[in-house]
Amino acid sequence: IVSVAPDEGRAKMAVRFAEMIDAEFAIMHKTRPERDMVEVTEITGRVRDKIAIVGDDVIMTGGTLIANVKALRAQGVKGVWVFATHGVFCGGALERFQDAPIDGIVVTDTVPVNPLEVPPNMTILPVAQLLAETIMNVFADDSVSAIFGGENQLF
Repeated sequence: IVSVAPDEGRAKMAVRFAEMIDAEFAIMHKTRPERDMVEVTEITGRVRDKIAIVGDDVIMTGGTLIANVKALRAQGVKGVWVFATHGVFCGGALERFQDAPIDGIVVTDTVPVNPLEVPPNMTILPVAQLLAETIMNVFADDSVSAIFGGENQLF
């Protein structure tokens, strides 16, 4: 397994996640030759014959993510899993994911997603219990970080 940062800005998160799961990490480098167009220029790290896990904070149109997945596939990964905190999926993004070479996509339900458009490889995790616990801890003047095992930030 290799934890992959979709760009340099998420490198710290990818390294932290790799440490959590005892894996290696890689970083995607890209340019934007035109507006709404992404070109992956390099992948730093070993990805060949590994299962790549790409994590990000939000998926908007999916264009950058799909470009990353294609670049990883071209470098010989065995599989690609993607996770994001918020799945906004605007501009036909869910349609793009229907045929994308992604083994699995995991997002939270912080943004509603039409269940009729969800690709078969997508899992949507509820956050209601986490939010309820957080609100209860704030109301009771208890530690919020205790919900996350004492960590102030997971990433």
